[in-house]
Amino acid sequence: MLTLAPQEIEEYAERHTTPLPPHLADLASFTAENMEGAVMLSGPIEGGLLQTLVWASGARRVLEIGCFTGFSAQMMAAALPDDGELVTCEIDPDTAEVAQSHFDRSPDGRKIDLRLGPAAETLTSLDGLFDLVFIDADKTSYIHYYERAMDLLAERGIIAVDNVLWSGRVLDPQSEADKAIAAFNDHVAADPRVRQVVLTVRDGLMLIRRA
Repeated sequence: MLTLAPQEIEEYAERHTTPLPPHLADLASFTAENMEGAVMLSGPIEGGLLQTLVWASGARRVLEIGCFTGFSAQMMAAALPDDGELVTCEIDPDTAEVAQSHFDRSPDGRKIDLRLGPAAETLTSLDGLFDLVFIDADKTSYIHYYERAMDLLAERGIIAVDNVLWSGRVLDPQSEADKAIAAFNDHVAADPRVRQVVLTVRDGLMLIRRA
């Protein structure tokens, strides 16, 4: 599990967070048991926060960049109105197939539109505005995704960006991914168009709004 909190605190917080519905508990278990990189699943605490953001903002249209097995997409879709839409991007066809199979069995799967292919290409094809954008894909492209998300963001929309503390490696970045996350954080901090807050939830979650 990716978390900056001590394990016992994380477990306590999870025990006091609304339990997952059975279909999402099954998806979390399936991912842990069968998927390489299962640690990427956002989990009930971050998923619950994203769901609350959708509900509190009254979002009707959500964009997710990085789907994996679709856990966070389903968490957010559950807070959308019946006619709401969530567009999610996934580059790996095998992972997308797993996500879609679970969407097909989900009570909220009809709200989710999975787009297969490089997210950069998908983003150029999208029209209209999104009330919430969740970025959780390849870290070296974060600045590109952010700039495109700004083009697609509704006036009172929110951008949520995962992994911005990168297990603490932003303090002394060494790898390409480390440096990309640190550069992204600096890019947003220097952007006069926005206001942002970094939360120490899971591996770091940044919330961004227009200034």
